[in-house]
Amino acid sequence: MKSLPVGEMQTDQQTRPRRKITSEQIAEEYNQAVAYNQKCNGGNLYERVKQNEHFFVGNQWEGVNAPNLDKPVMNILKRVISFFVSSIVSDDVGAELTLFGGKNQMREIELKIISQQIAEIIENTKAKAKNRDAIRDAAVDGDACFYINFDPELETGQEAKGGIDIEVLPCTSVYFGNPQVWEAQKQPYILIQMRKTLDDVMEEGRENGVSEEEVSSIAENEDPNSLNVETEDGKVTVITRFWRENGTVWFCRTAGGIMLVPPKDTGYRLYPIAWMSWDKIKNSYHGQAAVTGLIPNQIFINKLFAMCMEHVKKLAFPKVMYNRSVFPNGYTNRVGEAIGVSGDPSAAAKVIESADMSSQVMALIENTMQYTRDTMGASDASLGNVKPDNTSAIIAVQKASAMPLELQRMGFYQFVEDYIRIFIDIMRANYGVRQVAYEDENGNSQELLYDFSGIDRFRWKLNVNIGASTYWSELMQMQTLDNLFAQKIITDPADYLESVPSQYVPNKQKLLAKIREREQMAQQAAMMQQQAGPPMEMQ
Repeated sequence: MKSLPVGEMQTDQQTRPRRKITSEQIAEEYNQAVAYNQKCNGGNLYERVKQNEHFFVGNQWEGVNAPNLDKPVMNILKRVISFFVSSIVSDDVGAELTLFGGKNQMREIELKIISQQIAEIIENTKAKAKNRDAIRDAAVDGDACFYINFDPELETGQEAKGGIDIEVLPCTSVYFGNPQVWEAQKQPYILIQMRKTLDDVMEEGRENGVSEEEVSSIAENEDPNSLNVETEDGKVTVITRFWRENGTVWFCRTAGGIMLVPPKDTGYRLYPIAWMSWDKIKNSYHGQAAVTGLIPNQIFINKLFAMCMEHVKKLAFPKVMYNRSVFPNGYTNRVGEAIGVSGDPSAAAKVIESADMSSQVMALIENTMQYTRDTMGASDASLGNVKPDNTSAIIAVQKASAMPLELQRMGFYQFVEDYIRIFIDIMRANYGVRQVAYEDENGNSQELLYDFSGIDRFRWKLNVNIGASTYWSELMQMQTLDNLFAQKIITDPADYLESVPSQYVPNKQKLLAKIREREQMAQQAAMMQQQAGPPMEMQ
């Protein structure tokens, strides 16, 4: 399936940028960005990310030259990071769209259409699963990135084609024009570096009018020593540049020093990049990973375990010294490897006791592991390493231990809001006129033709609220309503029924009409009785 950058489409806007962008300029910008990453935040970003990935998956002895030493891995980092990821995304994320300003029937319908389309995009792109990948990348590498694509050939079951896709990019493949600013939408330009097959790159060049001579020279012009990537046969590095002009986002693409795709206006107002850092660092768009500062602790734990294993192998079993004159054919006890001597150490054989390993070694290992988990915010209670003697106390400790992750959770919610706003921007410029469905106030499905470019016609702003989906869960809403009605906080049946989601009561409007009719009849009867006065007493 052909994948195009967000917004690649033919528009009626200008077809040439005000500033001339060349492949040489992009190469220079890319080299400057790579140089920054090689020394940002006190070290080489590429080496740091590589090391963090190795330690997370358990490859923690790479490069150690000790062929005769056992290499145990007590991977406390993976369990804690997995706990972080599951804690942040344990509640399904939901989005609520509201309007600033007064209510309007057409705006309400439009809001339902947009909400329905966003729900479909999230489902079709598997955004919820990719959210977990993003949180994992942020915790291990320091940053997470979503690159939103528009595929114009995606089937939709109607005449209008095209759909949105999400690609999770490593932080080492995204370069901000101003690396001191972490906000993606405030960048002068953004570079995205990818490895693609040579055949696909050459075909894309031909489709965009690149001469056959230039297309054939792409692989020859690529300098693997300047790319800072792992080279593979049959692949080349492609760099896509995004920038803004006159309020819209433009893009172009180069490969092997050739302008593969000339500058084009996407018609979008937002960069197709959603960015999130685990811990923000001042004056840098790259954040600090949860793994980075704890690697020395992990190395220390592994080394001590290795030394303990060596001690056990060499000194845990008693040695036997035997007299060769008594046992001329040797003494067989392979576990301790008996030692033959000349002379008579107490007749035929003697057991030699070795020194015991200090108990402080294991205590130090356990304390280091415990302190490391505690400083990361993952206590034994939160990890489930306690006996459930006092359930309420354990729950309280788990909730308290989750508090240090609130900053990351809020950052993740902002990340989701950012890419949902990009979804809306893509729909505005790319979707055109489409057949859409929405639910009316009675819960009935309605269909109409909607022009998504009309999102701009309304002078209103969209408010996107992100949080755990239980905040807007219909099931939770029903439980809350039932409790309020049972406790007589809500006493009017009409008020209760109006708050019930329409799909739970298909004939909701008819029931409301009958309730209001009965209330009106009761009010009329009361008024007639009041006008008639008190009943006359019989004489």
